[in-house]
Amino acid sequence: MNVAGPFAGLLVLDLTHVLNGPFGTSMLCDLGARVIKVEPPEHGDDTRAYGPFVDGQSLYFSFINRGKESIVLNLKNDSDKALFLNMARKADVLAENFRPGTMKRLGLSYEELQEINPRLIYASSSGFGQTGPYAAFPAYDTIVQAMSGLMSMTGFPNGPPTRVGTSISDLAGGVFLFCGIASALFAREKTGRGAHVDIAMFDSTLAFLEHGIMEYSATGKPLARIGNRHPFIAPFDTFAVGDTHLVICCGNDLLFERCCAAIGRPELSADSRFASNASRETNQAALKAELESALAHRPAADWLRLLHEAGVPVAPILNVADAAEHPQTKARNMLIEAGGIRMTGNPVKISGYDDPAVRAGAPLLDQHGEDLRREFAN
Repeated sequence: MNVAGPFAGLLVLDLTHVLNGPFGTSMLCDLGARVIKVEPPEHGDDTRAYGPFVDGQSLYFSFINRGKESIVLNLKNDSDKALFLNMARKADVLAENFRPGTMKRLGLSYEELQEINPRLIYASSSGFGQTGPYAAFPAYDTIVQAMSGLMSMTGFPNGPPTRVGTSISDLAGGVFLFCGIASALFAREKTGRGAHVDIAMFDSTLAFLEHGIMEYSATGKPLARIGNRHPFIAPFDTFAVGDTHLVICCGNDLLFERCCAAIGRPELSADSRFASNASRETNQAALKAELESALAHRPAADWLRLLHEAGVPVAPILNVADAAEHPQTKARNMLIEAGGIRMTGNPVKISGYDDPAVRAGAPLLDQHGEDLRREFAN
């Protein structure tokens, strides 16, 4: 089922569902762990019913469950629960993202499973974590984006609060779930004991809001919506050129000087309004107008070449199809095939381990149930 990887030999029981948890456990699977997905009867993971579909198969489910095994268990059924406990005795990791309290009601809390497997890493991921006044609050990605402050600072000044164009709170929670599990496994090498990893999508999103929290820490005020520009660096924005828009990012005075020379306006770098980053940020609207007046005279292809030659960070604004087919995507093996479906690859590249372009696909519901029931019968 699995490729060789740093987590080869690791047994993971994956009770997570939808996006947040399965994204984190899929990273373990990509890096060699054996991940057994435990699904509820009848419908399995909710995302099996989410589109888009190819030949009747959910891509939503397939993208974050590739390479896993599937078994259907009703954890309220005595015989199924007994089988699950046999699995838990042998597992290295258990991951779940139910609402806090659900596993305890099933008799499967960290404390209870630690009694039968003291080395178990028990990882819980939820909207708001296992503690605090909102611990039991139901959450999806958009709920957390809204409550974390992320939506309030995303969009243009005259527009409404805007959801980021991907499920960033779910994905951030999944990344930190993976980090927490890896950290607990490392600690287990020294202590010999497992641990309870507690991850919240809310915490994870806050950790990604460095600019917003910086502004609040410095001024006591929330960061306002400012469109595509950087809140503290200029020029660092999208700019209209002769035929489209480009992104230009000058993170210091030298880069700004090179940019001005490349676009034929070297005098701008000596202008008192733009001589330092602080002055450029204060006068960012005037600076953008000056730059766009020069950029309007050539198409994007010309500016990409000239600015690249000058060593100025510049980029076209690609759509997803463009990015998927980009030579850099191919060079980094970031578009692979799993179960006959094209999907994003593994971003973690580690020397000494293969990064295959073809991987095992996502399992059918209960595809491995019969074999797993035999394996863990006692």
